[in-house]
Amino acid sequence: MNTNTQSSLPISAGAQKVVIGYLAVCGAVLALLMVFGLLLRLGQGGMVPLPADLSYQVLTAHGIGMVGISGLGGAAIMWYFLARQVALNSSILLLNLGLFLLGVVLILGAVFIGGFAGAWTFLYPLPAQSGGAWEAHAAAIYMVGVLLIGVGFLLLHLDTGWAILSRYGSLTKALGWPQMFGPSIDDAPPPVIVASTMVLIINTLGLISGAAILVMTIVNIYMPSFAIDALLAKNMIFFFGHVFINATIYMAVIAVYEILPTYTGRPWKTSKPFLIAWNASLIMVLAVYPHHLLMDFVMPTWALILGQIMSYTSGLPVLVVTGLGVLINVSRSGIRWDMTSGLLFLATLGWAVGVVPAIVDGTIVVNAVLHNTLWVPGHFHTYLLIGQVTMVFGFMYFVAVRPDSSDDTTLDRLAFWVFAAASFGFTMTFLYAGKASIPRRFAEHLPQWTGQDQVGAFFAALVIVAVLVFVIRFFVRLGRPKTA
Repeated sequence: MNTNTQSSLPISAGAQKVVIGYLAVCGAVLALLMVFGLLLRLGQGGMVPLPADLSYQVLTAHGIGMVGISGLGGAAIMWYFLARQVALNSSILLLNLGLFLLGVVLILGAVFIGGFAGAWTFLYPLPAQSGGAWEAHAAAIYMVGVLLIGVGFLLLHLDTGWAILSRYGSLTKALGWPQMFGPSIDDAPPPVIVASTMVLIINTLGLISGAAILVMTIVNIYMPSFAIDALLAKNMIFFFGHVFINATIYMAVIAVYEILPTYTGRPWKTSKPFLIAWNASLIMVLAVYPHHLLMDFVMPTWALILGQIMSYTSGLPVLVVTGLGVLINVSRSGIRWDMTSGLLFLATLGWAVGVVPAIVDGTIVVNAVLHNTLWVPGHFHTYLLIGQVTMVFGFMYFVAVRPDSSDDTTLDRLAFWVFAAASFGFTMTFLYAGKASIPRRFAEHLPQWTGQDQVGAFFAALVIVAVLVFVIRFFVRLGRPKTA
């Protein structure tokens, strides 16, 4: 049987409603968290009085929220297209959404009622030793909230693993090893299977690491005698965080593989370079996380060197085959440009551009200068905002908008160009500030720093206006009948 084909299994009406629910939550939460980010820039720019304790609370909610909601959006995309290839359980999909919402409630309560402001990294021993900034219960509730979200995602990945194994028999077959090492590419699994299997492996390992350190931290909060090795804790946290945020992009890029070919009329077929790239990235994304720890000089030297080398290579295989694939697929295809195809094309560009400053920061001698500056939020806002999040918006238009370009309005197109220009402007203010050695995670900025804060806030406000158009149009069009 040739498995290198387009999707064929039907998706139940109930499952489609759950996917719509995922996207509705994503749209609303993304807009809210972007407002949080704007408040931070306004506070740093001296345009809004934002007390330091509230600033760090907003920073914590914004950081952990954006990581989580990006994962939810990516999971919606992966599940929607994977369900057309293998038999997935929609009850698990719904359970994940329920655990996510419960976790969000606990996190927001811990932050804005309990005062927890330890950032998404919750580095040991800060949760238990806050110096009176928050109570132990607030830290524990935050950890439980993050843990619930992680458990939901883990269950979702275990369900995808069961379904993939039921069809292909092994993960190596789902990754295309027989075709990658064999003479023929016939019967290779389609891109959605390869990408979902890769995400299944890396995110399961990352989530287990995250769950373990969260439980250890909760125990330490109530039993201080249960000491944790600080370096081990940091490694576990950043392994979890790095893998999870990368998995959000690898899940979301499935939308590019599945949707763009419907606009160009050119199927995105699995090739040997495609299989090699995804299998290489599987290893690299697990090994590259030490580049987050280049300033931790007690780390083994070999780990830091590995982190630097992998920083140069880990993002390239999948990005190259995706970027070149998009250009080849679109070039001279007579593609019909609308909001869906435009956003997915922009997202591929944003992902590619965002990798460049990340590679720069992954160089040890450069990292020593830039790591604790605004350069770091600059690079991850680029590939997260203009890359992954834009893929989610493209998928939202795909799901809710009738498949004809007449459904796009002047308002949609205006919002698209405002979003594109303002997003690049916003991220460039971060990168410029990093070049000027302006520190990150400071609630208050010196007068000579506030200029770039104010410019960044202006661009952030424009991004939010455009995103509100995307989200409102999504909700409005859900109530309209769709043509065949």
